[in-house]
Amino acid sequence: MEKKIIGSEEWCIFPELGIPAIKARVDSGAKTSSIHAFNITPFRRNHEKWVSFEVHPLQNNRRVALRCEARAIDTRNVKSTSGISEKRHVILTRVRIGEKEFDIEVTLANRDSMGYRMLLGREAMTGRFVIDPSTSFQLGRVSDEKLKKIYITEDKPINGLRIGLLASDQNLYSNRRIMEAAEERGHKIDFLNIKQCYMRLDAVSPEVHYRGGRVLSSYDAVIPRIRPSMTFYGTALVRHFESMGVFALNSAQSITKSRDKLYSLQVLQKNGIDIPTTGFANSPMDTNDLIEMVGGPPLIVKLLEGTQGMGVVLAETRKAAESVINAMKSLKANLLVQEFIKEAKGKDLRCFVVDGKVVASIQREAAPGEFRANIHQGGTASIVKVSREEKTLAVIAAKTLGLKVAGVDIIRSAKGPLLLEVNSSPGLEGIEGATGKDIAGMLISSIEKNLRWKRTQLVHEEEEFVEDQDV
Repeated sequence: MEKKIIGSEEWCIFPELGIPAIKARVDSGAKTSSIHAFNITPFRRNHEKWVSFEVHPLQNNRRVALRCEARAIDTRNVKSTSGISEKRHVILTRVRIGEKEFDIEVTLANRDSMGYRMLLGREAMTGRFVIDPSTSFQLGRVSDEKLKKIYITEDKPINGLRIGLLASDQNLYSNRRIMEAAEERGHKIDFLNIKQCYMRLDAVSPEVHYRGGRVLSSYDAVIPRIRPSMTFYGTALVRHFESMGVFALNSAQSITKSRDKLYSLQVLQKNGIDIPTTGFANSPMDTNDLIEMVGGPPLIVKLLEGTQGMGVVLAETRKAAESVINAMKSLKANLLVQEFIKEAKGKDLRCFVVDGKVVASIQREAAPGEFRANIHQGGTASIVKVSREEKTLAVIAAKTLGLKVAGVDIIRSAKGPLLLEVNSSPGLEGIEGATGKDIAGMLISSIEKNLRWKRTQLVHEEEEFVEDQDV
């Protein structure tokens, strides 16, 4: 068989999936090919395992979405280039590259943060192609004009809700995804830098202004994503929008509760939620009793103002615990001392709660040499099936603090699941990447539901829906 020369990137066609053009990165370092997929839903058809999913075939364009179905032939654990281990569905389908058409195994993965919507692995190339990495599109180009004709990419009219995203960095993955999800659904969304907003307090006509004097009026809803250093001003801003009758996806009161780690733990334990044994003291004179209170070393020392795993220290000996606690107190830092759950082995669960339901969950595992599971510090994430007890714990914790949207962190201990923390502005990148679910879309759907706003669309009903983990 004559082998064709291909470049570092090529256009592919998937006739059985109804994808007329998708640009692929050619990568001989990857064994299996992968395609961008979200809203992945396993189901059964004629007693066989199938999977439905949606694809954004064009990079940096989430308005064009194709719905696909294929028979699922396997599920495999795959580690992405970002280090996240995830279980992926595998399908077998036909692909056309240039003049060659053949069957190919493809894994389904959320590739939003990747440079290409598709990756062509070496299994698909073996015996068919030779790679010349210095070139591109050896088997043909697809022009922008042709893509517009194929996918009809004209802008859709905005006839939905007016939404403001209150945050600090427009380029963060989570913020970009939320804005894309809102626009996909026909809403008008504005990024509002919290620092550039200021308020007019007036009993008759309260207002929020933006840098330059623009009055921020006529918003139906705001989505607060407030970084810890901006909690005071950010929650004041959300309260002001609420006083103007604007719906906040998470209220100012609920965010304030969740950000105060000590207060949130007190509220949670008052409502019967199990937490690791925790101590809090003001005077250095109480250090020894504080250590004994949580069962002695090893123990965890946490700054109340810490976030994303920062300000969390494992003290393995009494001397180390005394040194860390007294050093932090000498700096007048507020801290918690918490028992160390050895049997967790550096793993915890992140349950993503939206409107009183766990919509996705992942297991986070600490990087080698670390004791705390944290993706921001080199940890990994993978899909996990959580128990009914763990789901209930996550839902009750979010409800107790009044959060409609929350990332609830749980640790598995010998005495059952324990609640670690509740995050009012949970990141989307790790959980969307691991699960392939459109979490950003769920946040927008929550706003639609709470405001009783409906859009006209066809709702597809599958035969015999099953949970992701069953395939």
